[in-house]
Amino acid sequence: MVKSVETTNPNYTKPGIKAPVQETLLTPRFYTTDFEAVANLDISANETELEAIVAELRADYNRHHFVRDEEFQQSWEHVDGEKRRAFIDFLERSCTSEFSGFLLFKELSRRLKAKNPLLADAFNYMARDEARHAGFLNKSMADFNLSLDLSYLTKHRTYTFFPPEWVIYTVYLSEKIGYWRYILIHRHIQANPEYQFYPLFRKFESWCQDENRHGDFFKALLRSQPKLWNNWKARLWVRFFLLTVFVTHTITVFERASFYEAIGIHPRKYNNTVIQETNNTSARAFPVILNTNHPEFFWRLEQCFINTQRLTEIKESNRPGIIKFWEKISPTWAIISHMLRLYLIKPINTESTRATVS
Repeated sequence: MVKSVETTNPNYTKPGIKAPVQETLLTPRFYTTDFEAVANLDISANETELEAIVAELRADYNRHHFVRDEEFQQSWEHVDGEKRRAFIDFLERSCTSEFSGFLLFKELSRRLKAKNPLLADAFNYMARDEARHAGFLNKSMADFNLSLDLSYLTKHRTYTFFPPEWVIYTVYLSEKIGYWRYILIHRHIQANPEYQFYPLFRKFESWCQDENRHGDFFKALLRSQPKLWNNWKARLWVRFFLLTVFVTHTITVFERASFYEAIGIHPRKYNNTVIQETNNTSARAFPVILNTNHPEFFWRLEQCFINTQRLTEIKESNRPGIIKFWEKISPTWAIISHMLRLYLIKPINTESTRATVS
């Protein structure tokens, strides 16, 4: 088993307010896009399915679910050491990710209201869900005497521009991989209640259903745009986004292995299952998926993590900058090489079996 990264103690901007983690390729990012292009999307090819999903979002089945009941009203000082640090890290990254989704969806809803009211409604309801999740997570952090200043994040976080096509691919995958992350933890905790050290875990079943509905919306939106699935360029992009999401997930899980171990989950088994299930689910939206059964697939993903660790060790060393520069070449090239080899593994054509994929 690879060695996980020890979670660092939190830094503060002021008492009780946690300083945001340093932005890296692995931290949750904030996105913006071409709002005019999204507003002008022709969704007529899949409008009936989109209307059905929007109706489901409008019903807001979880409006009474995220309630902080009496089980939350206690001291959590007994959760300490690495478990406490790892759990706070999990809460922060999850909160930041949900809040990022809220900001993007809310702005899309505002910008699309006049030109595309159906999509505007969908983004408004999804923004509602993401805000609810982020708020609940931030209140959970407060139980551990910390919280995030979300208004500060809004103003000071770097916003990355993605064209609408990339947004659709990445958010679809983010929501579906989020579903599998939460539902697998929920099922594990149900089967092993002795690991439920905090009541947030009881919320994961309904939580993941929100993620699933959001993913279904983006799947329907994607399938309404033939250029996103019905040509050779789309098949290349799909493989790229699947791969980058799976590499990022692998690195993140192994870096935060202590959190999963604290709740009795084997990080490698968990990571592999999340990726396999997300890949299989993606067959409903994408023209191709990756061959996760290839004997080198998960081994190469793990090599990306190992070389990322090497880069971190080099960065944090006290050696001169020129030495660090040359030392970084080998692990950087190794990551690129492993990702390229993974990309070149023959994918699985899902369009040929579209009628049989549920």
